[in-house]
Amino acid sequence: MMKRLLGGPGTISGFLLRLGQCAFGASSIALMVTAFGFSSYTAFCYLIASMGLQVLWSFGLACLDIYALRRKRDLQNPILVSLFVVGDWVTATLSLAAACSSAGIVVLYARDLDLCSTRKSLTCNRYQISVAMAFITWVLTAMSSHVMFWILASV
Repeated sequence: MMKRLLGGPGTISGFLLRLGQCAFGASSIALMVTAFGFSSYTAFCYLIASMGLQVLWSFGLACLDIYALRRKRDLQNPILVSLFVVGDWVTATLSLAAACSSAGIVVLYARDLDLCSTRKSLTCNRYQISVAMAFITWVLTAMSSHVMFWILASV
């Protein structure tokens, strides 16, 4: 029997965790694509791709949580939880890599090269907020993967 942990699959807290991942991932994408010149940096394009994958993964699992909650189904079987663990680890790793590489470009752009003059401050702010949202998405995904790992380990 697997333990019922906060943030586990098929729970309200799990659904809210997935919803947060979707919301912060989507906001990271929206802020980045509305910033002028983002496509000039490979790291920013990687951030959009990574957050896009994260949003799709989290949205799919949020829909699964809604299904389980409405039908009162238990999603905590070893095969499903193993899939969730691998998916969360992959998306968490990609999200962290994308957020870190984009943060490096933001620091280079804003601080080291001092390219964030008053005429470009809105663009720089969008880059910075987008990267912050990506890090929040990663934290939520890391929490989810941690919970899934402990659920799997309790078999």
